[in-house]
Amino acid sequence: MAAVDVIVDNLVTLWRTPAVKQNLHWIFLLISVVGSVLKELELIPQTYFSSSKNVLNVYFVKVSWGWTLLLLTPFLLLSNSTFNRSVYFLGRRLLALVVATAVWYTCTETFFYIEDVTGSCYETDTMDVINKEFMSKVSCRRAGFHWHGYDISGHSFILAYSALFIVEETAPMAFLKTAALSSLPRMVLNLLYVALNLILIIWMWMFACTSVYFHDISHKLLGTACALLGWHLTYRVWYLKPLSPGLPPQRHPKEQKQHA
Repeated sequence: MAAVDVIVDNLVTLWRTPAVKQNLHWIFLLISVVGSVLKELELIPQTYFSSSKNVLNVYFVKVSWGWTLLLLTPFLLLSNSTFNRSVYFLGRRLLALVVATAVWYTCTETFFYIEDVTGSCYETDTMDVINKEFMSKVSCRRAGFHWHGYDISGHSFILAYSALFIVEETAPMAFLKTAALSSLPRMVLNLLYVALNLILIIWMWMFACTSVYFHDISHKLLGTACALLGWHLTYRVWYLKPLSPGLPPQRHPKEQKQHA
C-alpha cells in the first residue's frame, strides 16, 4: 500500500494548494467560456468524446450523482467518525449529502421543466415541420420525433457541482494523513480518497468535453452558474451558520477532541 500512500500524499498536497482549491469554481467557469468559444469557432476536431455514446458518458456521467454518493457516503462516514463519533455530529455531516441531493434534484427537475415549457415537437431534426399533437418532450420523443426547447446543460451543472462537492467533503484528508488509524480503516480511507479523485478527474474531463462539443453557450454557462451558486450558497454561506450541516472538520483529530 506504499504506492497508494504516496498517491494520497500528492493528492492532498495538490488540493491544499490555495491557487487550486480556492479558484476551482473559477476554473470551471473559465473552461465553460473558453470551451464554448472554441465550439462556436469550430476549432476542436471531432473525437471519440464528441459522441454522446462514449463509455464515460454512458456509464459514468449519465449516473454521475449515483457515483458521487456511492463513493462519498462511506468516505464521509469513516473520515468524520475519526474526528467525532457522536450521533449528532455524524448526523449533521450526513445531512450535507441530503442537502446536496436536494440541490441536484431541484435544479435538474427545473431544467427539464424549462425545456418542456419552452419547446416544440418537430418531425425532422432540421426543425422545419412542427407537430402540435405532442406537447411534451417525453411524448414527442416516444413518437420518434425531435423536441427543441431551451435546454440548460444538465451535464455542465452536475459535473461542476459534483466536483466542488467532492473537493469540499474530502478536505479533512489533509488532517487524517497523520491520524492514528488502524491498518484496515486507513486502507479503506485511502482507497476511497483515490477513487474519489479519479471520479473528480472524470467529471472535470467530461465537463471540458461538454463545453467544446455540446449545447449552446448560454445553456452551458447557465448550467455552470447554477452549480457554482448551489455550492456557494451552501459551503460559503449557509454552512457557516449554526443551524446547518456545518463544514467538514477543519482541525486535526487530536485538536478536534480537545475542543469537543
